[in-house]
Amino acid sequence: MGRSEIREHIFRMLFGREFHTQEELLEQGRLYMELLKTEREVSETDEAYIQEKCRKVEELIPEIDALINEQTTGWKTGRMNKADLTILRLAVYEMKWDEDIPVKVAINEAVELAKKYSSDEGPSFINGVLAKIAA
Repeated sequence: MGRSEIREHIFRMLFGREFHTQEELLEQGRLYMELLKTEREVSETDEAYIQEKCRKVEELIPEIDALINEQTTGWKTGRMNKADLTILRLAVYEMKWDEDIPVKVAINEAVELAKKYSSDEGPSFINGVLAKIAA
């Protein structure tokens, strides 16, 4: 599985957390991986990477949201649509805490996710916020 595809699955799992209680998250993650494995072959390495990265992002959400809120005017995390917020959280994590992902790659991949999962304005919004954070 390529990095972009892995990132998309991480995004989908993180997006799901917006709609489930903390108690449901473990089971929802397990069900997501089960479904994914029925659609395609998933290596143990890729599965472990997806789950670990989701866990790491989730642990840092308060800090990530604070960084996002510092750079947005009128669109704090509580008002953002859930797709944009999830894309931003994943990208900020990659930019600030994942040394394996170059900042430009994190931004580009976030914009690509926004093109697929957000509104028409989403990619430029995501790009603008992340550019401010990267500066």
